[in-house]
Amino acid sequence: MAELKTNKLKSQGEVRVRFAPSPTGDLHVGGVRTALFNYFFAKHYGGNYLLRIEDTDEKRSTPEAIKVILNGLEWLGISPDEEPVFQSKRINNHIAAANKLLENGSAYRCFCTPEEIAKRREAAPVDNKMYMYDRHCLKLSPEEIEAKLSNNESFAIRLKIPDGEVAFTDGVHGEIKVSCQEIDDLVLLRRNGTPTYMLAVVVDDADMKISHIIRGDDHISNTPKQILLYKALGFKHPEFAHLPLILGPDKKRLSKRHGAVSITSYNEEGYLVETMINYIGLLGWSPGDDRDFICRQELIDLFNISGIQSKGAVFDEKKLRWLNGQYIGNASYADHAEQLKLYAESAFENGIIDYIPDSIKIEDAWNLLHNRIYFLKDLFNDGNYMFKDPVSYDVKGTRKHFFNDDDVIKRLNVLIDDFNLLENFDIESIENVIRTRSDEWEVSAGKLIHPLRLACSGLTGGPGLFEMLEVLRKETVIRRLENAVKWIETNKKQ
Repeated sequence: MAELKTNKLKSQGEVRVRFAPSPTGDLHVGGVRTALFNYFFAKHYGGNYLLRIEDTDEKRSTPEAIKVILNGLEWLGISPDEEPVFQSKRINNHIAAANKLLENGSAYRCFCTPEEIAKRREAAPVDNKMYMYDRHCLKLSPEEIEAKLSNNESFAIRLKIPDGEVAFTDGVHGEIKVSCQEIDDLVLLRRNGTPTYMLAVVVDDADMKISHIIRGDDHISNTPKQILLYKALGFKHPEFAHLPLILGPDKKRLSKRHGAVSITSYNEEGYLVETMINYIGLLGWSPGDDRDFICRQELIDLFNISGIQSKGAVFDEKKLRWLNGQYIGNASYADHAEQLKLYAESAFENGIIDYIPDSIKIEDAWNLLHNRIYFLKDLFNDGNYMFKDPVSYDVKGTRKHFFNDDDVIKRLNVLIDDFNLLENFDIESIENVIRTRSDEWEVSAGKLIHPLRLACSGLTGGPGLFEMLEVLRKETVIRRLENAVKWIETNKKQ
């Protein structure tokens, strides 16, 4: 793979890259990866990461979509180093560039109507795979052009593609050459006077002094055209690197059918910023090893274009979820205290838990369960039994641990009395009670542990029982055991 030319730029502090989304919908994973790779590249070389909102499509661009982009980037912590550039405010610059090309002979007026071009396309040979404009208007005499202008005929402005070929080194795919015979005389200004994407992008990148363009593979075909535009305008073109597609598990282009693909959705689902930076940062790029974990600063320190894979990367939602669980498992309560408080309030409002716990109870539950959850909200969803008395009990568990042993009620009542007598309701004291009764009754400890767990959580699995009972505290444990005894007695009568 060819590495982009960065040494000279690095020493002069001239690395300037941009992320240029269109505000026509959500900020998707593919766009986020492009933004991140540009950000890492800029920071690695001490350069600037910029943002350009390509909002010239008035029908599809919305303020809401712009807000989604800005909020998503802010959430990820990759806000631009300069004020965002809005392409719609630069239309006069684009028009001026088109007129400059007219003046220097690199472009020409095209008076052909869409209907006329459509007829020529239909009349083209069947084996003509791609119709190209026949340069009808390039053959017009100055007198003919003047006459049409005098009649106020509408015209587009087209770039006159020169002979020869366009060659450039792509940072991911290496040397690429394209014959100019394969490139149509592209429209720069439409008949209504509005600039096309191709013109606007080149003018904006030149004016923003962009040194490197890192973007998706879908833009490779645009690059030769844009290089010709740079040359015609008298600008040096940036270095290019095109990122392969992101694929779903079925190896097809990632889309909504694969699940949530917008960064807003992942934020709302409860994924941590660290998780998204880590996972997307390694999505199609590698520092040269098979690591699963990498932090933001390491990505900045190690990032290079040569580490980008030339094949599409597979987006694995299961691995993303696992990674989020790993980050939560390695986090401290203080890292997420404020968020957990908000999740607790939400869980209470939705009837998931019985009360809003104070910070001490939340921290106790966190210390007990954070290694067992994938999302912060799971502390109150999956772990709601820490803040809500069971209203039902696992069906299979009750069959196995309640109904199959006639002595369960008696044992639970004795344990209630034992726990009532404990002055210190801690792990050691709780375990001592259970081990002592197990020996006295000559039954395995499991014969007591499983019914106790069911009675206090409603579940058959979870954290260590002794630790859980200590966190629940004496009053809660005794109340839940008494409730379970009543439940068993009621169900035995039925």
